[in-house]
Amino acid sequence: MQTLSIPKALQRCAWLLACVWITGCASTHTRDYSAFLAANPASILVLPPINEAPEVQATASVLSHATYPLAEAGYYVMPVTLVTETLRENGMHIAEDIHEIPAPKLREIFGADAALRIKITRYGSTYLVIDSATVVTAQAQLVDLRTGALLWSGEASASNKENKQNAASGPAGILISALVNQILSTATDASHNVAGIATQRLLSAGGPNGLLYGPRSPMRGNK
Repeated sequence: MQTLSIPKALQRCAWLLACVWITGCASTHTRDYSAFLAANPASILVLPPINEAPEVQATASVLSHATYPLAEAGYYVMPVTLVTETLRENGMHIAEDIHEIPAPKLREIFGADAALRIKITRYGSTYLVIDSATVVTAQAQLVDLRTGALLWSGEASASNKENKQNAASGPAGILISALVNQILSTATDASHNVAGIATQRLLSAGGPNGLLYGPRSPMRGNK
C-alpha cells in the first residue's frame, strides 16, 4: 500500500502553528502571584477612583460597582459610604490626594489588609459620524497596607457595541441610527451599565491574570 507523504513545507507550517498555540496557552498564566499569596489579604479598602474622563459621574458609577465582585471573590470589603465619610471628615476630598495617602496610615485608620486603587481612563458615549459607542475602561492596583507592596494590577474595558451589528441600511440609515443611539445613551446613562460590566471583568477572581480568590470563597485554592 502506498503511503501519502506530507510535503516538508506543510510539516514546517504545522510545527510553527503548534508552537504558536502552545506559546499562546502558556502566556495566559504569566503573572507572578508570590507577593499576593504571601500577603494573603482578607479585607479590602476600595478608595474613590481617580477619574480621567470628562464625565463627573464616572467616579460614583464605578465605585458603586466595585464592591460586588470583590465580595463574590471572598473578601470583606470596607463599606464605601463609611470610607468616603471618614475621608471627608479628615479633609480628604480629591481622589488623587487620597491615593497618595501612605499605606500604613490607611491601615491605621481603617484596619484593612489591602487597598484597591482604581483609575478610570475612559467613560461615556462617543459619536463617531457613522456610529455611536459607549465605552468604559478602568485600571486597578491592589496594594498591601502592611508593607506598601503592589500585590496585583489589571485593566478592563467594556462597550455597548460588543456582539452587536448595525441593522440600519444605507448611509442615511446608519447616520440616523448612530445619532439615536447617542441620544438614548446620554438620556439613559448607558455608561453606568457598561461600567458595571467593565468593573466585573476587572475585579472578578479566577480569570487569567485576575485577582485570586479570597479566604471567604469556596473557590479558595483555585485561581
